[in-house]
Amino acid sequence: MANAIGLSSHIWNNNLRCIILLALYPVLLLAMAWGIAFVMGMGQVPAGYPGSSWAQVNYANGIALNFWPMILTIVAIWFMIAWFFHTRMIRSLSHSQPVSRQDEPELYNLLENLCIAQGMPMPKLEIIETHARNAFASGISDNNYSITVTRGLMNSLRKDELEAVLGHELTHILNRDVRLLIVTVIFTGLFGFLAQMAWSSIRYQLFFGGYGRRRDNRGNGYLIIVLIAIILWIGYLATLLMRFALSRRREYMADAGSVEMTKNPDAMMRALMRISGRDRIPNATDDIAMMCIENHVPFLGIFATHPPIEARIKAISEVTHTPIPDAAHLRPASKEERFAVKQENGHRPNPWLVRQRRP
Repeated sequence: MANAIGLSSHIWNNNLRCIILLALYPVLLLAMAWGIAFVMGMGQVPAGYPGSSWAQVNYANGIALNFWPMILTIVAIWFMIAWFFHTRMIRSLSHSQPVSRQDEPELYNLLENLCIAQGMPMPKLEIIETHARNAFASGISDNNYSITVTRGLMNSLRKDELEAVLGHELTHILNRDVRLLIVTVIFTGLFGFLAQMAWSSIRYQLFFGGYGRRRDNRGNGYLIIVLIAIILWIGYLATLLMRFALSRRREYMADAGSVEMTKNPDAMMRALMRISGRDRIPNATDDIAMMCIENHVPFLGIFATHPPIEARIKAISEVTHTPIPDAAHLRPASKEERFAVKQENGHRPNPWLVRQRRP
């Protein structure tokens, strides 16, 4: 299955896309800065001045030439901070906790066996204490790759289904999907931060600054404010759309990679069925939801970040010639088929289950 789809080509293409994105984001930021400088030139060039459009272009070119080193420096600093601290950021956003073999021996051994079979370093393992059924991979290099699963996923899926989910996330790491998505998250966060900061500054100028103090320039000042806001949000939405395209494409390949690892397409399809509609992690941000194996909630109610579960199941079935399991008769996983909950013999208690028992 993997050879038919071309996983090696997919990995090479992802590495190329990562390089292109690294070069594209600063270019997009410079283009936004030039556009803002061009709009600001409207307030510097008198109305009706001969060649006013060229004067605005020259004004924008001058601003871009003077400030492009500072813009690129800001991008580099932001990227370096995110590169070294993204693990802490993701852990904080998802409310996950790292676990060891002693904490979750069965889950740890299952992941370790898959890694040994693939000849790859084992990523760190983390758990989110929530009833939601979901998982995601994160990281940029072998030193900081990690796989995070929810307690609800462990408590609801059979062992072979959970193995399929872990294979899905390991494929994201092998395909460098994780690195690519982390890069987009880093720069989308930068654009979003700049857009919010600029919009706050614009509102301050609107109500307390000098745009409205001179009656003759008031209309022109409002127009400049609106145009600047439009440029900022167009750039932010452009980065979001890049992320949506990457997120949707990568899920099909990760499903294929999981089937290749486990040789069990039926388990992958059953896992997706059990996850469907129960994937929403409470208090998780949109960035975390986009990284997960499933996110059924569209961004802004419009943009789907993942392919439909039904389409993914159909693709697995058609490529592997495996019948689709009957969702209506998919019985709950029994206690023997799931992971045991370790709360005795020195094992750390499950805080989520402890909270559930409280009146």
